[in-house]
Amino acid sequence: MEIIRFFYDFIMHLDKHLAVIVSDYGTWTYVILFTIIFCETGLVVAPILPGDSLLFAAGAIASLGTLNSKMLFILLVIAAIVGDTVNYWVGKIMGPSVFKRENSRIFKKEYLDKTHNFYEKYGAKTIILARFVPIVRTFAPFVAGIGSMTYSRFITYNVVGGIAWITLFFWGGFYFGNIPVIKNNFTVVIIAIIILSIMPGVIEYLRHKYNNKSAEPEAEITD
Repeated sequence: MEIIRFFYDFIMHLDKHLAVIVSDYGTWTYVILFTIIFCETGLVVAPILPGDSLLFAAGAIASLGTLNSKMLFILLVIAAIVGDTVNYWVGKIMGPSVFKRENSRIFKKEYLDKTHNFYEKYGAKTIILARFVPIVRTFAPFVAGIGSMTYSRFITYNVVGGIAWITLFFWGGFYFGNIPVIKNNFTVVIIAIIILSIMPGVIEYLRHKYNNKSAEPEAEITD
């Protein structure tokens, strides 16, 4: 319970916690942020680590001059691309065996199914689009590896998606994160980012549920 409370507090007050990390660890902050983004994109065991909100907060902190914004941006882009690449090869080498256990606490089959559905709708572009959808972001490269997507095709989408994702949220935080109305309501902004991030999944779920209900009467008539 304490871990959940700490995690919640860390996410909701990212700006304050990042400021403390910069103050306490200095240049090691680059390593810490690189590691978090790498793990969030590269390890299927870490789908709930902060992504969009962390990038926005990192940009806001960097705009204060305490971190080298260009260096941090490049490092985060590398972390995102390398993370997806590692995830792809893990999926390619050992993916199918991981999901044999239906009730695994970490490797939930529902996450895999959700990502498969994403692929069904968007195809290879999923590698780019998934960058902006929590959970799917972590599992998309893994599924690409399982599905044996050619690496040359994967790496192209990986690079484009990684650059687009980091650019949008990091520079968004850099240029807008310290505007008084945003800075004074940073927790509200973080909540808004989280809601906007999960909204595509919610909409897709509701649409799928509605379509299933609409199809039921037709099935009964046919019978």
